[in-house]
Amino acid sequence: MSLPHAVIIAGGKGERLGGVRKADLRIGGRRLLDRVIESLGAVAAPLMLSTGPTLSISSDCVSVADLNADVGGPLAGLAAAVAHLDREGVSKGLLVSVAVDTPFLPRDFVAQMKDRLGDSAAAFAAWEDDFYPPNAIWRIEALTDLPERVRRGKAPNSLKALQVGLFARRIDWTEAGGENPFRNINTIADLLSLGKTLRG
Repeated sequence: MSLPHAVIIAGGKGERLGGVRKADLRIGGRRLLDRVIESLGAVAAPLMLSTGPTLSISSDCVSVADLNADVGGPLAGLAAAVAHLDREGVSKGLLVSVAVDTPFLPRDFVAQMKDRLGDSAAAFAAWEDDFYPPNAIWRIEALTDLPERVRRGKAPNSLKALQVGLFARRIDWTEAGGENPFRNINTIADLLSLGKTLRG
């Protein structure tokens, strides 16, 4: 089977972090973006980076800006990635999405999500009672109309709502043991806490 396509969702403004783009934050001297890229491993080239309404993040990824619509957040990033794939003639296969502020993303994330997707249209990562809609896998053919729905204001208002509509599968990673690998960064306290985990 061919490699899945992948998009890193990195369009957040980091308002609770003083306006710093999360992709450029560093843990252990390395940018969050670089950590996530490394953990993704082998995916179809080129790797996409959702940047929100701007294209201001330095990387070797292909930057995809939000569509001209009122929708924002991770849903807008996913729609931008699907629109980019459509322009490249890609309408089938798998698309993995991950949040850029997940610095401890499991290195087998892509493989495990592929293996456990089954016949579902989509699946998202979970840890005990917590779930993480941006960290997901999607069948591209189930998202073909998403960009147009976003442009017309007819799309769900969140990734969670989109996944509910697709009857997405919940993939629980708790059995892997250890600590929650999907802990993300929204505040300075989160950044400091995850930095201590790395040093521990």
